Amino acid sequence: MSNQQLAAAQSLIRNNPTLIWSTRSYDQLPVESIAEAIFNYGSWQEFIKLKNVLGLDNLSEIFQKLDNMPRNNLLPIYRNYFRHYFQYYA
Repeated sequence: MSNQQLAAAQSLIRNNPTLIWSTRSYDQLPVESIAEAIFNYGSWQEFIKLKNVLGLDNLSEIFQKLDNMPRNNLLPIYRNYFRHYFQYYA
């Protein structure tokens, strides 16, 4: 993933700061935190924007990384949905 992709993903959070309310340091957020916030609290349009910025394969890898962690913050309903989504499309 390039720095441009990371900066574009961070700008998605900067445009909608209600997705991550625990910090205002949007330029220091890792892409995993951005993706997790959009998976849990973002709209479908924000997910599509993130997919367009990162690409389906990169976003699928990020989701797999989050999903395989022993402890994560993905809500069960969205975790199930995106498992099926990425199995079908990625």
